[in-house]
Amino acid sequence: MTDRIQVTITNGVADVRLVRVDKMNALDDAMFQALVDTGERLKTETGLRAIVLSGEGRAFCAGLDMGNFGKMASGERKSGESSAGGSLVTANRTDGGSNRAQHAVMVWREQPVPVIGAIHGVAFGGGFQLAIAPDIRLVAPDTKLAILEIKWGLVPDMAGMVLLKGMVRDDIARELTYTGRIFDGTEAARIGVATRTSADPRTEALALANEIAGKSPTAIRAAKRLFAVQAHATQRELLEAESAEQTALISSPNQVEAVLSNMQKRAAVYAD
Repeated sequence: MTDRIQVTITNGVADVRLVRVDKMNALDDAMFQALVDTGERLKTETGLRAIVLSGEGRAFCAGLDMGNFGKMASGERKSGESSAGGSLVTANRTDGGSNRAQHAVMVWREQPVPVIGAIHGVAFGGGFQLAIAPDIRLVAPDTKLAILEIKWGLVPDMAGMVLLKGMVRDDIARELTYTGRIFDGTEAARIGVATRTSADPRTEALALANEIAGKSPTAIRAAKRLFAVQAHATQRELLEAESAEQTALISSPNQVEAVLSNMQKRAAVYAD
């Protein structure tokens, strides 16, 4: 996988970098598999507290490898076959409902710890959908982004519809999807695609990840579970989930350490 994605873990922060630099980190079969395999491995990484997802070189991710479009036009890629191979409809799906191409994106939203995206250069099509998977998205102002599938006679099919829901207004999502127009990082922040702009997204993302890593890991994971529930729960279900998570946290070792470290005005030392 190291010719597609490289991972360095320091002090509980995983620095995950797409490294297919010669192709602007475009999504080929090997990149899809590397995204899935890396994401699944990190779900079980001991001591992990935060993840930064970025792209090396000139771009975060230019989208689907151009060779795939040539295969579609020639008929080599069959109707109903997904970007990552296999049937769009009948391919084996995860418990969350994702096929392989969708899981290459959704695996980052499913991480038990916060994921921070550092986006620069371009994020087109599948690259855009990967860019919006992180919990928090720091985007360089001059980044070019687009839901580009309509240019190729397609629709976003890598969890874009799931992730955009609630992220931007419905009419804005429709306009971007119907036109495929390119917009920059400044507009992305204005409409909600970006959390905020940053002149140096990766450096800021790593600093933010380290700040999060210094908080109680049990509380951070509990908060992430609540946000996952929030997406589909009724008011009652969400209120009950809040209470259940809080009950489990109160007087737990890391919660006690949070209280003591604040009272004693010292750095906290949390257990994983």
